[in-house]
Amino acid sequence: MARIAVITHEFDRFQSRRGLLLRRDSPYMLFDILEELKRRGHSVRIVAGTSAKPDADIAVLHVDATVTPAEYVDYARAFPFCLNLGATDISKRRVSGAAIGRDDGWSGQVIVKSSLNHRGTPEQQLNQRARRAGGSEPFPGVEPFGSYQVHTSLAEVPAAVFVRKDMVVEKFIPEPEPDGFAARFWLFCGERERCTRHVSPQSLVKGDDTIRRAAVPVPDELRALRKKLGFDYGKFDFVMHEGRAVLLDANKTPGRARNLSSFVAAGNANLADGFEGLIRQVT
Repeated sequence: MARIAVITHEFDRFQSRRGLLLRRDSPYMLFDILEELKRRGHSVRIVAGTSAKPDADIAVLHVDATVTPAEYVDYARAFPFCLNLGATDISKRRVSGAAIGRDDGWSGQVIVKSSLNHRGTPEQQLNQRARRAGGSEPFPGVEPFGSYQVHTSLAEVPAAVFVRKDMVVEKFIPEPEPDGFAARFWLFCGERERCTRHVSPQSLVKGDDTIRRAAVPVPDELRALRKKLGFDYGKFDFVMHEGRAVLLDANKTPGRARNLSSFVAAGNANLADGFEGLIRQVT
């Protein structure tokens, strides 16, 4: 059995206790995978910050921020093996295959997004907790981001948007359906995975507004991109456009889908198998 360390930010809240029975809970999908691994006999330790001795067989770099601070990357390197050590920058400006510039020849609709994961909310929360603890902000300058804006053309996008590092302009290319729009979500850990196509009545497809879903294959170009981006574990959001897979978002700390409990529970066991496959490679 392996000793697993989960490296989180000093001010992150990977898990908490709730209810009269003080049951543990977490907003992260990794929490459920780890619970399955513990049932199989592995030990799990949550390491907040970088001061503890790096004592484990395998670690997961699970800092919930778009760009992982350098001190956490250096700390993670001290473990024999660490998942997602290469996936330290998931900004949309870096990973999105739909990002375009002001002078691009695209004539269709465009969407203005935050370049930060989850609109920069994780960084804002970490800053807030640091201030409450009397410390300095780990991610200074991160500002709240409103709703995503869809424009009919690039010409409608204010020029200032293109020079802001915290914003990105993308081609707006959801997959059209007779009753809505579709997007694809690929979850993976090691060699285990699940990939589903979700249809929603909304053009911005999210998992919680799905009216139907179906398993779909993972395109080869996306597998190559996963390797290039350094992901051992995570979630990719993508669409098929003109016969090509286009990555929209890459997440190294995906959240839990509470509204699909039985579907997700079966998938978590499969992803735990993938984690054990990685353990076998290094122990």
